[in-house]
Amino acid sequence: MEDCINLVRPERLPGMLPMPAWPEQGPLLHHPHNSAKMKTILACLLVLAVSIPLFNAYCVRQTSKPELSDGKIVGCRDLNGELHELDSQWRTDSCHDCSCSEGAIDCCFNFSTPSDYDEENCVSIFNKETCTYKVVEKDDHSKECPVHEWVG
Repeated sequence: MEDCINLVRPERLPGMLPMPAWPEQGPLLHHPHNSAKMKTILACLLVLAVSIPLFNAYCVRQTSKPELSDGKIVGCRDLNGELHELDSQWRTDSCHDCSCSEGAIDCCFNFSTPSDYDEENCVSIFNKETCTYKVVEKDDHSKECPVHEWVG
């Protein structure tokens, strides 16, 4: 990862004094080994592109008519009609993490689903209290199964 950070060093940025060139290397574009550096840059970008979706949850924004008291916004009303204070956060029965802001409720589905495990001998069980999955043997739920990949 250090290669990703130290790849490009601008020789001069607007408003800055000139920087000396690296003693063992010239500018990136004129370096004789720039194809290796470009491959490293591409590899770093690929790692970032692949890893970012793994950490993002599925989110939705529900516009909401703000609840007013004395002309000030005090909260949001969700689809069930429940009033939530402005800037409050809560978890729904369906494991969505929600927050109330002016004129909207944002909710994100924040858990991972097991996708690569021995489905012939194991079963995934969802715990609605903790919003997590556990993968266990079908015949003995006290024994956990290894999971090789999670989605979400």
